[in-house]
Amino acid sequence: MLWIKSLHIIFMVTWFAGLFYLPRLFVYHAMSDDRPSIERFKVMERKLFYGIMTPGAVLTIVFGVWLWLSYGFSGGWLHAKLALVAVLVAYHLYCGKLLADFKHDRNRHGHVYYRWFNEIPVVILIAVVILVVVKP
Repeated sequence: MLWIKSLHIIFMVTWFAGLFYLPRLFVYHAMSDDRPSIERFKVMERKLFYGIMTPGAVLTIVFGVWLWLSYGFSGGWLHAKLALVAVLVAYHLYCGKLLADFKHDRNRHGHVYYRWFNEIPVVILIAVVILVVVKP
């Protein structure tokens, strides 16, 4: 089971790396006004979302469910963690919607919006780590 736990943590880190970086790319993309930069950001965003973030998210959830079924965890801390994971999945999907908007040159937000948007996974990560370690 330690291998499964290790893989869960590895893919969680991978997923969060993307959750932290993609909105930062959105900041720079929203600030860009020249065509070569805009096209470069589109490629970077797509590769990050589909090549790193989404596989990281799927594998994090797969190994997390495996751990849950193997250990049979329960309690309020787990319900809170699962609720936060659901929020992260929604955040991830919304990032995909924003990615599609940028792809079709339909961005409706400025760089300040994305700077604030970028802080959401930070808060969730702090809460999830405290829930898992402290189990309040």
